Amino acid sequence: QVQLVESGGGLVQPGGSLRLSCVASGSISHIYVMTWYRQAPGKQREWVAAFPTGGTTNYADSVKGRFTISRDNGQNTVYLQMNSLKPEDTAVYYCNAELSTGSPFRNLYWGQGTQVTVSS
Repeated sequence: QVQLVESGGGLVQPGGSLRLSCVASGSISHIYVMTWYRQAPGKQREWVAAFPTGGTTNYADSVKGRFTISRDNGQNTVYLQMNSLKPEDTAVYYCNAELSTGSPFRNLYWGQGTQVTVSS
């Protein structure tokens, strides 16, 4: 069984910063990519940033230059450092991981989400 647990969300003023964390645990043999998504009220879930194992990071245009994704591979953890936050960044932030658990197949797992609210 694999679990992803996000943390670090909260209320922050415009221009502020937050750091989200997501820890993957369970019978994991290999993680191929870890990704952050977000979903604002009344909107579809959107891709934010991705960090493939051994690859380069990628960002949505809306967060490029403000958000930084990083990983601690030894701890199966992905982070999202969010700076210069704007009210439009308000959303529930989700992480997912494409990984294998010992079989030849890859599966996608999602965390439960963490709320980020940017407001004065």
